[in-house]
Amino acid sequence: MYQYNEFDRQLVKERVDQFRDQTQRFLDGELSESEFLPLRLQNGLYIQRMAPLLRVAVPYGALSSTQLRKLADISRKYDKGYGHISTRQNFQFNWPALADVPEILNELADVEMHAIQTSGSCVRSITADPFSGVTPDEIEDARPYAEILRQWSTLHPEFAYLPRKFKIAVCGSESDRTAVHFHDIGIVMTKDENGETGFEILVGGGLGRTPVIGTSIRKFLPKQHLLTYVEAILRIYNQLGRRDNKYKARIKILVRALGAEKFTEMVEQEWQHLKDTPSTLTEAEISRVSAFFKPPEYNLNADTSKSIQLNENKEFSRWYSNNTRRHRQPGYRSVVISLKGTGTPPGDISDYQMELLADLAEQFSFSELRTSREQNLVLPDVEESQLFEVWQALKSNGLATANIGTINDITCCPGGDYCSLANAKSIPIAEDIQRIFESPETLDELGEIDLKVSGCMNACGHHHIGHIGILGVDKKGKEFYQVSLGGGVGESAAIAKILGPSFSQSEVAGVIKQITDLYLELRTPEERFIDTLDRTGIEPFKEKIYAKTH
Repeated sequence: MYQYNEFDRQLVKERVDQFRDQTQRFLDGELSESEFLPLRLQNGLYIQRMAPLLRVAVPYGALSSTQLRKLADISRKYDKGYGHISTRQNFQFNWPALADVPEILNELADVEMHAIQTSGSCVRSITADPFSGVTPDEIEDARPYAEILRQWSTLHPEFAYLPRKFKIAVCGSESDRTAVHFHDIGIVMTKDENGETGFEILVGGGLGRTPVIGTSIRKFLPKQHLLTYVEAILRIYNQLGRRDNKYKARIKILVRALGAEKFTEMVEQEWQHLKDTPSTLTEAEISRVSAFFKPPEYNLNADTSKSIQLNENKEFSRWYSNNTRRHRQPGYRSVVISLKGTGTPPGDISDYQMELLADLAEQFSFSELRTSREQNLVLPDVEESQLFEVWQALKSNGLATANIGTINDITCCPGGDYCSLANAKSIPIAEDIQRIFESPETLDELGEIDLKVSGCMNACGHHHIGHIGILGVDKKGKEFYQVSLGGGVGESAAIAKILGPSFSQSEVAGVIKQITDLYLELRTPEERFIDTLDRTGIEPFKEKIYAKTH
């Protein structure tokens, strides 16, 4: 993973000192709330319902064991002994005291972490596939390009105050595990007719109040032009994006207003002024950054005989099937650690669990972990012969739930329990659903189902792109929930369709059970939930649900 140089360390430390002074001035009454607002936002600090929320950057999901230990220590000293993985691969503290935040940032800087640009109207943290560098379906490792974009965009003076927040994802594999179609800019690794590797550029995707699938504006961009082309897009957006209405300020609204053809034409014209300028990437610069992401020293004699006796332990076998992934290196697999146990808010992790995973990463996975947009953690490089030992350690600490990719692997925002923007609570809904479907046999029978919950239209739980999406809405001061079906990412990128009128909290889990029951009735052999839904449409589900509930 990327290692800070002297310049990086100095920049982050100076930023901490600057924010320490700003925070003290605010606490002393020298800065007003409105003056402090943009300062705290660009340092990752929100004010939630009951306490500040500090969002720590985890660029493209990469964490070292040292960094995870530091997060555990901070959670004990300054929070309530736990943290939260967000749907943008970042790490959040929900209960820090405002006066402690500068010291938290100072401690983060000691392990090459910060909270710069994790909020505010700027280029946010760059996201990527948590299996980058290890997945067999990879065209090229996305992490070097995500890191190049991170370095270029951090504190970029021209793009520090954009019309609205701006999100970029980089996908380097054939399978999209980044939701690349739903970002302000989606960067997809591809090859041209000569086998040369470059990028397809998607623009104007996003969720929130107006969900939009991004538009491809360039099918192939040579690698050396990545920064200049992204800069051209940002310049057009910065000049023409709406600043008078935050609900119409995202680039997706601008692309829709201009039309994709006109927007593309303007970007291409702007790019002609930037192309082949000093921001053009050289092979030397790509090689320099790529050197930080060289494969570890794998055991080339790792057991590849599949000698693991999976059938001797059904619980381990189920975990192996659901929670481990193929690896490009023979004899290795990647382990997905579920943070979705029944009764645990999705994405939450305790201090002792963080320390356990730091230990496991050092012992079994070259001291590296990844965060995912599904709010889980990944050990990217584990020898197959060591998986049983890893599973036993995880099981002993409540981290071996074999539900990855199932209906109980719920993506969920913090909702009304924490967020001041939420219309409704999200976590209790997730817990109700988990209790209904906690049987391993039930999860096996249902197979792959992606369920996502958001507490408001800001869609931090990504409900628009779940196979099943649940949205909290307010009805005359009471919490209700709207159910949608049919969302997806990748080649089948789609925005879920609303099933019908919303439901009370007590009804939601039962409605989801009715949906899955009908799926089991309608499906053909080997058909996944989303396949059945694509074949039948949502009408049969609508008829079943509303015939009984409305």
